[in-house]
Amino acid sequence: MATGVLRLPLRLFTRNAGVTSRNTGLKTPNISRTSQGRTVVSTSSGAILPKPDKTPFGLFRLTVVVVPFLYVGTLISKNFAALLEEHDIFVPEDDDDDD
Repeated sequence: MATGVLRLPLRLFTRNAGVTSRNTGLKTPNISRTSQGRTVVSTSSGAILPKPDKTPFGLFRLTVVVVPFLYVGTLISKNFAALLEEHDIFVPEDDDDDD
């Protein structure tokens, strides 16, 4: 329901863009820019449609995505911390609180 409401302005925009392009002589491609979603769960006779195919998102795919970004993030933070320390912008003080 919520996705249908959110897609309504996009549908109106693409429909209006097509009308204006016909008036100006420009051609718009017939490719729809909206993502496809399944909104119908039953047939006209009332039968429930089968579940759509589910693409598994395995542990391997998750690892392939997460590990490189974690590595790049640690490199960026390490280099930025070294830059801050080099320019004495943020240098932790070595205070001994053993008093």
